[in-house]
This record gives sequence, structure tokens and C-alpha cells, in this order.
Amino acid sequence: MFIKIRKNSGIYMEHNGLEKQHLVPVTSNFLINLNHVAEVSFYSIKEAKTRYDLENHEFKVQPNTRVIHLQMSYLYGTYKETIKGNKGRLVERCYYKLYFMPEEAGQYDEIRHQIDALILNAD
Repeated sequence: MFIKIRKNSGIYMEHNGLEKQHLVPVTSNFLINLNHVAEVSFYSIKEAKTRYDLENHEFKVQPNTRVIHLQMSYLYGTYKETIKGNKGRLVERCYYKLYFMPEEAGQYDEIRHQIDALILNAD
């Protein structure tokens, strides 16, 4: 099953391919295959956080921004053979964090409802 993320000025995304603390606005529609998602978390930002756009301009993520964190399965990971100089193997799984600004509630509720419908032991 796929979920569609629609372009919207109130939605931002963070993922492994970006530098830390950088967000990009969702400027085009895209699909995420839920069959490749291993874990999902839902939470709200409690206090203002500083983030950066692709041009390193600072902006604030406001309190009450809702986040959907999608951690992909191990098939979608990269492997590191050395970790801080030691031999070993580390799998870094891909993830996507979708930030729904407080003024953008519609898509968050719609996506949350679709994901909740797939949960077998939901309340």
C-alpha cells in the first residue's frame, strides 16, 4: 500500500540524504510504499526548534508541529565496515520525517488515519 504526500507549503521533510537539522519543503507529490516501512512514530514538537533550509537559512519549527517518522526496513540501509576506527558493521537505515506545521492539519490527519487503519491491535 502506498501513501501519497501532496505538495503543500505547510509540510517539510527530513531524511538521511540531507545534512543534520536541514528540512526541505514538499514541493511535489510523491508516494511512500508502506510495505517497506519497518517502524512508524507519531509525535508533536513541544518547543520551538531551529532548523535550516538547503541554502542554510535558519527558520523555526513551531511548537505543535506534528511529525510522522517513517523508519524504513533493513533492505533500505547503508553499511559501514569501520565505526570510529574499529572493525565492525553498522547498518544505517533510511528514514523520512514529515513535519506538518500547525496550520497544516488536513494531510496529517488523513495520513495518520490511513496508517492507523493498518494496525491490527489498535485501541
